[in-house]
Amino acid sequence: MNLDLHGKVAIITGGSKGIGRATALAFAEEGANLAICARDKEALKQTALDLERKGVQVPAVSCDVTDSMALDEFLESSKHTLGRTDILVNNVSAFGIKDDPDAWKSSLDIDVMASVRASWKVIPWMKENGGGAIVHVSSIAGLEGGWAPAYAAAKAALISHSKTLAVSLAQSKIRVNVVTPGSIEFPGGRWERVKHNDRQRYDAIVRTIPWGRMGTAEEVADAVVFLASDRARWITGACLIVDGGQHRGNL
Repeated sequence: MNLDLHGKVAIITGGSKGIGRATALAFAEEGANLAICARDKEALKQTALDLERKGVQVPAVSCDVTDSMALDEFLESSKHTLGRTDILVNNVSAFGIKDDPDAWKSSLDIDVMASVRASWKVIPWMKENGGGAIVHVSSIAGLEGGWAPAYAAAKAALISHSKTLAVSLAQSKIRVNVVTPGSIEFPGGRWERVKHNDRQRYDAIVRTIPWGRMGTAEEVADAVVFLASDRARWITGACLIVDGGQHRGNL
């Protein structure tokens, strides 16, 4: 399917690994230019090289998104280099899996406030362009109990924020949606480490997934790119679950 993304500009936070990297590559396959940021300079450099091989422009900046000035500079430089901003994907996450002050602070600063600040920054630009698309990457942890409290609360906040923005920005033709992945395995990621270090736990999680396996970053990326495209032009305020049936709730 042609998603009509050729020449569009997408900004992705946390774009060097996992879902962020897969999403950037998927946008590049559709001909979109990209700006990506992450803290890991080596992974960021490699991802940028892989994207450039696909013939797209890709400013890649090492950035700590909890530093509001650094995030602002990344977004400003991306717009200056690429000329416009059509799509924002808020993918960065702290993965705060403990229930302590540090986990709560990092989850709120990274997952929530970085997404809020990035949205604040790009929304006026999208309004000037006549519209745009924002996609938050949340988690099924934000939809149910049983997960790490700080992580789940932050992901639930993203779901709520997405719906609120979708309603308030509809007249400006800015669509806002959220993707909620289940357990996703990718090279160097958390579930790959668990598979090698705690196979019993890994297998226990897989047994909770009706599809019988972990998801892939590419499967989440396909959902993100579709929601950001004009093929999804009548979809806003949606929470799209990508989890192989892992989340059992009706909502």
